[in-house]
Amino acid sequence: MSLTGTPFLLTAVVVAVAALLLPLFLWSRIGGPAVVRGASRLLMLLFAQFTAILVVFVMVNNANGLYDTWDDLLGTGNHVNAAPDLGPDGTGGKKAASAPKVKQTFKEYKGKVGNGVMKTTLKGAISGVEGDVAVWLPPQYNDPAYKDKTFPVVELLPGYPGSIGAWFGSLHTQRQLTPMMQRGEVAPFILVSPRTTLLDGRDTGCANVPGTVNADTWISVDVRKMITDNFRAATGPEGWAIAGYSAGGHCAAKLAIAHPDRYRAGVDLSGYNDPAAEGASITAHDPKLRRESNPLWILKNATTPPHTSLFVSGDLGDGYNDGLALKKAAKAPTTVHVVRLNGGGHRSSVWEHQVPDVFRWLTKELGQAGRVAPANGI
Repeated sequence: MSLTGTPFLLTAVVVAVAALLLPLFLWSRIGGPAVVRGASRLLMLLFAQFTAILVVFVMVNNANGLYDTWDDLLGTGNHVNAAPDLGPDGTGGKKAASAPKVKQTFKEYKGKVGNGVMKTTLKGAISGVEGDVAVWLPPQYNDPAYKDKTFPVVELLPGYPGSIGAWFGSLHTQRQLTPMMQRGEVAPFILVSPRTTLLDGRDTGCANVPGTVNADTWISVDVRKMITDNFRAATGPEGWAIAGYSAGGHCAAKLAIAHPDRYRAGVDLSGYNDPAAEGASITAHDPKLRRESNPLWILKNATTPPHTSLFVSGDLGDGYNDGLALKKAAKAPTTVHVVRLNGGGHRSSVWEHQVPDVFRWLTKELGQAGRVAPANGI
């Protein structure tokens, strides 16, 4: 039974109700010695509490897209087949553009993610990562008038833990954007959400760590190539952006700054610069990794200022101050737009309300590439 499906939620509710009614009917009917009666009653109370907690967990999980599968929850999934040292640029000397095309089969993504979302399981040829990728196509994509056009792309990253359906289900991104795209208010972006929970009980920090995981390459090379090989998607950095919230916001800022040859813009919602803000991050406990995974450090130590733009939002102590630090360090052509939130907490409902403004900003920042371009043969 699916962890996020309605049947499991209904089952949990029914069991919780039964567990509540059980003591009412059996409390005074339990026989035997006092120790047996006491132990039986205690077990009934503990069972009622457990089932109540289970219902709350399922509802919170469904609302926030924390765990997509039982393997994610139990930490039993294995998504790293290999983790070779791929060097500074994360490609291991391989040229993704000249590699054979990666053709994928997509199926409907069932669950609480809304309409039109597809998913596929991708084996990353360079990263050694294997995982699901969710894709949503804009309303214009299948319009005959756009059959010769390529579309801009935004990769969407959840927090940690988080599922590939979080932006579609919890933040209702495509539901909000569809009418805006139809009105021409925002560009018809292809939305892509790759799996980011790759290690059992640990956050990758979207980093490449030889021998452990190549999460950076998975997101910025393998997933990117798969999209351009299977859809009429932009191929140059001017047609690509990356967005995330919480731990995903940290990743988005880091990847946009580190790879201006792959992304023209990054969106960081309530993220952080120092990886130590997420205690489960594999980059937080190694001094070198911690330093080199900090987008502020990357920005300050770049050989030349990266040609990328950042949208950073958050409250005091929850992303805003980190955004100001990035803005202060930025030099042209790097730009950083910082938005201060006034309360609301570190939660999906806050980020959901930001979706329209974020995509208006992305449309503006990507310029003509944020619209649609003539097909380039991909």
